Amino acid sequence: MPDNAAEVTAAGIARLAGVGRAAVSNWRRRHADFPRPVGGTETSPSFALADVEDWLRAQGKLAEVPLGERVWQQIAAHPAGAVTALVHAGCALLLVRDRAAAWPTLAAAPDTRLAELLPVPLEETLTERFGVERAVRTPTARALAPSVPLVRGAAELAAESSPGEAFEFLLGRHLDANPRQYTLTPPGPAALMAALAGPAATVLDPACGTGALLRAATATATVVHGQDADGDLAALTALRLALTTDRTTDVRVLPGDTLRADAFPALTADAVLCHPPFNERNWGHDELAYDPRWEYGFPARTESELAWVQHALARLRPGGTAVLLMPPAAASRRSGRRIRADLLRRGALRAVVALPAGAAPPYGIPLHLWVLRRPVPGERPPAELLLVDTATETSAPGRDRLDWPAVETAVLDAWRPFLQDGTLAETPGESRSVPVIELLDDDVDLAPARHLPPPAAAEGAAQLAGVRERLTETLRRTRELTPPPATDPTAGPGLPGVHRTATTVGELARAGALTLHAGGAGSAAAGAPVRVLTDTDVLAAQAPSGSLPEAPPGGPAEEPVLLAAGDVVVPVLGGGAVARVVDPATAGAALGRNVHLLRPDPAAVDPWFLAGFLRVTANKRQASSYASTATRLDVRRLQLPRLPLAEQRRYGARFQALAEFEEALRLAGRLGEQLVQGMYDGLADGTVTP
Repeated sequence: MPDNAAEVTAAGIARLAGVGRAAVSNWRRRHADFPRPVGGTETSPSFALADVEDWLRAQGKLAEVPLGERVWQQIAAHPAGAVTALVHAGCALLLVRDRAAAWPTLAAAPDTRLAELLPVPLEETLTERFGVERAVRTPTARALAPSVPLVRGAAELAAESSPGEAFEFLLGRHLDANPRQYTLTPPGPAALMAALAGPAATVLDPACGTGALLRAATATATVVHGQDADGDLAALTALRLALTTDRTTDVRVLPGDTLRADAFPALTADAVLCHPPFNERNWGHDELAYDPRWEYGFPARTESELAWVQHALARLRPGGTAVLLMPPAAASRRSGRRIRADLLRRGALRAVVALPAGAAPPYGIPLHLWVLRRPVPGERPPAELLLVDTATETSAPGRDRLDWPAVETAVLDAWRPFLQDGTLAETPGESRSVPVIELLDDDVDLAPARHLPPPAAAEGAAQLAGVRERLTETLRRTRELTPPPATDPTAGPGLPGVHRTATTVGELARAGALTLHAGGAGSAAAGAPVRVLTDTDVLAAQAPSGSLPEAPPGGPAEEPVLLAAGDVVVPVLGGGAVARVVDPATAGAALGRNVHLLRPDPAAVDPWFLAGFLRVTANKRQASSYASTATRLDVRRLQLPRLPLAEQRRYGARFQALAEFEEALRLAGRLGEQLVQGMYDGLADGTVTP
């Protein structure tokens, strides 16, 4: 495949060679013939891809550059930008798929001639797939000239898998490389929203972004409509849907501001799915005051989400369903109470579901799902609204710890019987169908947690008695593990310090007594999740809570550093000297970012001896370096005394006993908090008597 002088960063080189970024830094320092930077910045240089490939092959570190990686580097280095390159690649992939017989003849032409030949068949292919009015414009021969190597590479990549998988891989790499540029709807919430909407032949997403919601609905849809204010996103979404759906699925995606310039004003869809932009003040309040879509009331300037809700209802057929991902404030802001009240009175709002924090961006707040139905003329409005709160038992702090299958099950198990019967038996703390009349007060507050009875104290007083017994047993064990006096009380105020010859972790690593690894790299194969021990986990002495990202479709998984029993892990941020010995339950997890692993040779260094001396206060002082906003630990400078292995093990046994005492104290604290909170709750709800 011809080269187009693409550039690659150190992270890209690491992916090419299947190593961590630290290895690339070492190669640059140790090898005088390593390619020189050709661009980028001093802290983030870029290198010529061809030079890097040649060097890696000469060093025996690379047999062949993965095709997907090469194509991605061409996209990242495209002179017109990555989005334009992706559009060109997507157009070519659509041509390869829909006109497979014509592509070999086109591909046989020289690069300059191919750029001249492509516009005509591309125009025919795009028109056949999307129609004359579409988001994807046919690139000119001049625009395609720098994209010819990319077009050829994309076609080769499609031959290895399929055009749809090739485009998904390239688009996924672009989205991963620009996480702050796009607001993405994760696959889990997208699938749940499609399930709540039910089977639908015609689906609309008026703020389609990268098309995640429309993709989730294509299992039953025969026509999908999408619109986005960002024309580039609209084009990428149109190509994505066209390449990943059956050719019989009609894809209609157009650019434009939906609220100000609706591209589908006459549409009556079976379902509308939408993750609208939140907290927009400039949504068209001044120019849209008399718009016929405001059937339930004119939204205030601060209620852009309620404008999207009414737009969704206006584009539904009678009886059609809309599901919107909403900020929790939309359920309770006073400025929106009149519209919420009218939605309830007329039966348009059917359910409000509170998702746990971490379900979708912005990840720090628990978003809501609103399920709406366009009223059928002449039908009596439903008498109850379904409220579901999945944050009580299906979530844990942190985005990576979310048990999404449990969230989805809890929501659908409440929605399906409510949809069938119009009512639902109450489950304290989780779900309830509330009479609409109860909600039509001065606030019309629809936040589920405010209308659900608290979950019953699990087994009430009996469970509290069990917690108390566990606490008593833990306190007894804590007393047994309490370290003995440091000195003999009759021997005076204390013993003088002992001067020992010291060594450092760096010296031990050079001598081969231990190996040192930095965490943070790696990816998991699809369907094979790998736990990650994060720096927070080490500091809190808890089980691994993170998870490795999946390798991009069509790309290889990057091997992470896996923990083994007896390893010592040290977090490097935060200004403290903390060390933890990996136990069998933690073994097999991957090493997380900002955590270093020390793997001692059992014949030379005892792991508990190593971890114990790494925690001393003096190490914190002498091995820390300071920046303007952070403190970082230089693991190689951490010190420990030179002692025979037998003496190390004697110290190690004492350090291990201290660690067990520390864990017992933590457990006692957690049980004490649980008992106290349970007593407060029990006294309040009557399960515990005064």
